[in-house]
Amino acid sequence: MTLAAQISLGCIADDYTGASDLANTLTRAGLRTVQTIGVPADDLALPEVDAVVVSLKSRSIEAGLAVSRSRAAEAWLRGRGARHVLFKICSTFDSTDAGNIGPVMDALRTDCGEAIVLVTPAFPETGRTVYQANLFVGAVPLNESPLKDHPLNPMHDSNLVRVLARQSRTQVGLVDLATVTRGADAVRARLTELSGKGIGATIIDAVFDRDLETIGLVAAEHRLSVGASGIGLGLARALVSTGKVKSTAAGGAAGAVVGGPAACLAGSCSQATLQQIAKAEAIMPVLHLDPDRIITGKDEAQRALAWAKPRLADGPILIASSATPDQVAALQARHGRDAAGHAIEHAMADIAESLVKAGVRRLIVAGGETSGAVVDRLKIPGFLVGAEIAAGVPVLRAVGAGVGDMLLALKSGNFGGPEFFSDALRLMR
Repeated sequence: MTLAAQISLGCIADDYTGASDLANTLTRAGLRTVQTIGVPADDLALPEVDAVVVSLKSRSIEAGLAVSRSRAAEAWLRGRGARHVLFKICSTFDSTDAGNIGPVMDALRTDCGEAIVLVTPAFPETGRTVYQANLFVGAVPLNESPLKDHPLNPMHDSNLVRVLARQSRTQVGLVDLATVTRGADAVRARLTELSGKGIGATIIDAVFDRDLETIGLVAAEHRLSVGASGIGLGLARALVSTGKVKSTAAGGAAGAVVGGPAACLAGSCSQATLQQIAKAEAIMPVLHLDPDRIITGKDEAQRALAWAKPRLADGPILIASSATPDQVAALQARHGRDAAGHAIEHAMADIAESLVKAGVRRLIVAGGETSGAVVDRLKIPGFLVGAEIAAGVPVLRAVGAGVGDMLLALKSGNFGGPEFFSDALRLMR
């Protein structure tokens, strides 16, 4: 990858949809942003940018592997001038007691020599707030939200000091909302106090956008932070307000109309995606896959392709492996959690690859794990970030890819309104 100038902000995202969410947020804040898939190759030529978001598929893999991949990404970003690196995680703090947020944070903190790391998944714009270290999804604590039934990382504790402390080797503290509302100097003083007690990471409360701006100003003075796209917004605004980056208009994915067949793939089992699929039934053909047949090798992917290909010329189609939490739990009980998840991801990647070979050039994917499997299979090295479809979901234009000119949308399961698929298709032309 060749950049005309050193980057101002480096980011490491633990899944592809989260990376798109962050890249979209940075672009809206005025930073010229590129999202890459994995650590970029040196010969991938991209335009001059302010921020690079390196997308990894590391949220739910073995912790040691997540650490090694994240360290490689950090080394690449530091080598291109990034003084500050944001480790971007899910806004619902998706992580079991074995990791991977804590182990990756610990490793990156050690590598960059940071004394104390600010951590917050807050993003009020998307209904994620943190108060007294407790993460709220809308009006309810995390452990009372639908995320308690997440098929890979069920979240049963809303107190992030406790959650992170179970994963990390360092002590975890809290910078509460009362401190944040007093401004950046109060936050700096609190960090000095916590660091003096040997605390190496701290959850920081945030309820309003202005809290993110305070956090961003302080975080930008450090070498590492951990959080969702909200802290990315704070960092971007800090870089612009302090004159370190000159704000530019968004629109990186603008360009020639792509046209051609369009397809949607849904692998997320979130309530939001299930509602979006139901709405899509009224405007396009929808095929619901049989997960049991996928896992037992019954050529379900081939059945899906035989169904899809004759319909592509007539308009968009949607293929879904999504299921309700009860159905997912029963499926995992029959086949095992990992076996079920990997088989479905592999099948969706097979379907995506064949659809692209059949001429699809506008592809919408719902679900973080599904998006990761699809983009890996298509071997797309990076994206220019363009117009926002929904909060946290931009249009992406593939660059350096063998698939040619192509537009994608990679949606985290919980993102977007009920009409998400039709909204995306309107912007992806």
